Amino acid sequence: MKTANNSQNIPFNEAQQAWLGGFFAGMHSHILQSAGSGDAANARTISILYGSQTGNSESVAYDAAQLAKAHGLNPNVLSMDEIEADNFIKLEYLLIITSTYGEGEMPDNAQMLWDAISSDDSIDLAQMHYSVLALGDTSYDLFCQAGIDWDQRLEKLGAKRLYERVDCDVDFDDAAEAWISNTIPLMADGAATITVDSSKTSNAPKYGRKNPFLGKLVTNRLLSSPDSSKEIRHYEISIVGSGLSYEAGDALNVVPVNCPELVSDIISAIGCSGDEDEPVSGELMPFTQALSEHFEIKLPSKELLEEIAKRSGDQKLNNALSSGDKDKLASYLWGRDTLDLLLQSPEMQFSAAEFLALLKPLQHRAYSISSSGKAHPDTVHLTISSVRYNSHDREHKGVCSTYLSDLANEETAVRCFFSPNKVFRVPEDNDLPMIMVGPGTGIAPFRAFLQEREFRNAKGVNWLFFGDRNASTDFIYRDEIEAMQKSSVLGKLDLAFSRDQEEKIYVQDRMREQGAELFTLLEQGGYFFVCGDAYRMAKDVDKALHDVISTQGSMSEEQAAEYVNQMKKDKRYVRDVY
Repeated sequence: MKTANNSQNIPFNEAQQAWLGGFFAGMHSHILQSAGSGDAANARTISILYGSQTGNSESVAYDAAQLAKAHGLNPNVLSMDEIEADNFIKLEYLLIITSTYGEGEMPDNAQMLWDAISSDDSIDLAQMHYSVLALGDTSYDLFCQAGIDWDQRLEKLGAKRLYERVDCDVDFDDAAEAWISNTIPLMADGAATITVDSSKTSNAPKYGRKNPFLGKLVTNRLLSSPDSSKEIRHYEISIVGSGLSYEAGDALNVVPVNCPELVSDIISAIGCSGDEDEPVSGELMPFTQALSEHFEIKLPSKELLEEIAKRSGDQKLNNALSSGDKDKLASYLWGRDTLDLLLQSPEMQFSAAEFLALLKPLQHRAYSISSSGKAHPDTVHLTISSVRYNSHDREHKGVCSTYLSDLANEETAVRCFFSPNKVFRVPEDNDLPMIMVGPGTGIAPFRAFLQEREFRNAKGVNWLFFGDRNASTDFIYRDEIEAMQKSSVLGKLDLAFSRDQEEKIYVQDRMREQGAELFTLLEQGGYFFVCGDAYRMAKDVDKALHDVISTQGSMSEEQAAEYVNQMKKDKRYVRDVY
């Protein structure tokens, strides 16, 4: 989950959305617990494996299990890091549900299994029958790449595809439901359908993406200095009366409203009035309302981009699209949003209906929660960097970050809902060490973790690696951190402010400096958590972790990699990256 964008120089990617949450909330452990009783004892077993960075694929996996149980099957739902390669290759009926993150990469919990299966061409999967559901986002270059890779690999190794892979965009409800409905009967192969008592199994949440809770923004406070190059804010949203609760490590999904000025400027640019009545999800509403509340208008969809290229005749844009060169297209789009593209060709016009047909639905943004639900049961805290930048002679704003900073207030309802992250959790054993690496707004979940450990009166060592650009302007939550140090809740703190000295220093450098003590705590069963940028920081921290283990443990690179992989299997190395 993202906490915020950590740079003010991000003109293209602020609106890269986190995966949707809350799909088909349903059957979890009760499915597996009841699978061995009654007729299910003799039922065909199917394995449902999920690869998930934030929990969406897991949710869909349990929904597939619910329908499988209703068709007389015995579903076994597992995270991909819960099955060894030797057992995987013996499976006969398999459903894979996986997201993609970063630059077309496997989710963390799928990487080890993928490495094993993709590196051995001698594997024979002729007995396997399978289908793949891929969750993704078309705004990323390598759309659904992890699912594509699994599908192609299983086919190459001889497995039989029972149903064609389905690639889902961010609004995946209908596509995922259709895939489940089509694949499960094929897995059942004529097995009798049985009745499931939904009153005993339903665990649907009261609030979700389609029915968000209407929260009240009670705090909006600037954390960074007014002199900082960033604008980092602390928010508190009241959930009083909702009946909702959350755990440290969970995410809050916020459904934004688009900037009114951007809505108005787009309407003007395409030659509409805004008063046009258009149907949206079966409801007739003014075009202005539709653009404000229901559609993504900052980043153009691929369909809109292609239509703009066609209508405008823009040679550079058409060349970038036709070349198939992703870097060339990204370079052209850098710093441009939908309005920029429209303003380049003022003569280009759309009807309201034409324009809406080319847009993607407005998606929620998921933010790592920066409070403990035990310490703050009535409010949920967020730590977010407001994205603002100038490009192409216009001021640009992040969709959700500036919705919260500029538009939301105590008089407006903030539409929101929770997404649990069952893996990113404070250790159950209060005596185990906890090492947290969270520069910038990556500190958010660790503020929650420290509040949780304080609430529990946990005795385990808490060690935080934190940093940003400058200590004088970007040391957010400094008073709280120093108070936790004084009370011994925070046992060890290592800071890395990159621009406070001539040579830049980052959290991974501090890790190497403290390598001996870091390795000692890992050997004591310590948990290692990372939150923040997946593209640079998380990779650099991962490399530093391998180096520390190799050096301090006198291990080869291969042995260090095995050590880290075992930490991942034990859920002691967990990342919340975006």
